[in-house]
Amino acid sequence: TWKSCCFSACGAGSSEPGLATLTYDTLRFEYEDFPETKEPVWILGRKYSVFTEKEEILLDVTSRLWFTYRKNFPAIGGTGPTSDTGWGCMLRCGQMIFAQALVCRHLGRDWRWIKGKRQMDDYFNVLNAFIDKKDSYYSIHQIAQMGVGEGKSIGQWYGPNTVAQVLKKLATFDTWSSLAVHIAMDNTVVMEEIRRLCQSNVPCAGAAACPALESDVLYNGCPEDVGLRERLTPWKPLVLLIPLRLGLTEINEAYIETLKHCFMMPQSLGVIGGKPNSAHYFIGYVGEELIYLDPHTTQPAVEPSESGCLPDESFHCQHPPCRMSIAELDPSIAVGFFCNTEADFNDWCQQIKKLSLVRGALPMFELVERQPSHFSNPDVLNLTPGEATQGGRAEGELIPLGFWTSSMFLFHLEFNLVFLGQLM
Repeated sequence: TWKSCCFSACGAGSSEPGLATLTYDTLRFEYEDFPETKEPVWILGRKYSVFTEKEEILLDVTSRLWFTYRKNFPAIGGTGPTSDTGWGCMLRCGQMIFAQALVCRHLGRDWRWIKGKRQMDDYFNVLNAFIDKKDSYYSIHQIAQMGVGEGKSIGQWYGPNTVAQVLKKLATFDTWSSLAVHIAMDNTVVMEEIRRLCQSNVPCAGAAACPALESDVLYNGCPEDVGLRERLTPWKPLVLLIPLRLGLTEINEAYIETLKHCFMMPQSLGVIGGKPNSAHYFIGYVGEELIYLDPHTTQPAVEPSESGCLPDESFHCQHPPCRMSIAELDPSIAVGFFCNTEADFNDWCQQIKKLSLVRGALPMFELVERQPSHFSNPDVLNLTPGEATQGGRAEGELIPLGFWTSSMFLFHLEFNLVFLGQLM
């Protein structure tokens, strides 16, 4: 059988209680660790057979950028932490799902990383965007500092919605990628909003949309004017992130088939979530188990060599991935998709509509053409505040009564049933 990896333990120096120190160097795996099953293996929209495509599966997994805890990087904010061990796992998962978007954007989904093989410059430009230094677009430094504006202190644990909101803000500085980042709130994807965002004929927001955390945030080792020629495009590549709550304290099994189908879509960027206070980056599934990359191991921060070359082997997981039962998934997640063209987005919409017809697959979110006119309905119902309520809505926000979706009603019904059961 395929052995369950125990990488949910923290890396060296972890402050998370009750978890053992563990690094990948202490473990060795062989191809036989994969399950001998006729069930297909799905990795970010690609279908594989365990019997005939083991090497292809491992190569696909190894090619994903793997971000883990690091130590001895420059202090965040100049005087802050020099390691994110024990608190940065969701930030690292956010980096991984966003890195996959950049890989699809600049290298393509079929790109593969092979140890020792010289990679193109675009690959290193993507990797440099996440290196642990203050002037990288999506570094731990930038995410942690931008999170202060979301009410999170540096060193505080994030939820899926918070990291999504922060990455959206940071993407405005990345003129090289020129992405349109949309976060669908309240379990609802509004197609009209996305088309308006991606088809905008005005210059991309750039630094004007948000004050820079560091004066040199825009340069990131790339030419100053890189990406300017792409500011006026018919369709800006879309990164769609959908924060969801799929149950009260555990995932509602009615959503499991729908979640599986998300990994089957060619636009899939995967899912960030995990277990309470232990985040993972889910990249696929086999049978009733999720396949994921785990950030919970501490590695030294990486510095470019004297020749300027960036050692990259520690950014790729060169072992069979971890897996866990879908039933163990914490209900608070964020699902990601990448649509490089308008045709990709239209295809994704059609797949979501067809998915709603699949027997036994309860929709995780609603897909609507335009925002309902009653969104501004003054009648509101104040639910339990916090990120773990509805679709990652910020603490204290109110959900318009007329804007409730079927999945939101289901969640509220489940909440009431549990509450009544406690009273009885």
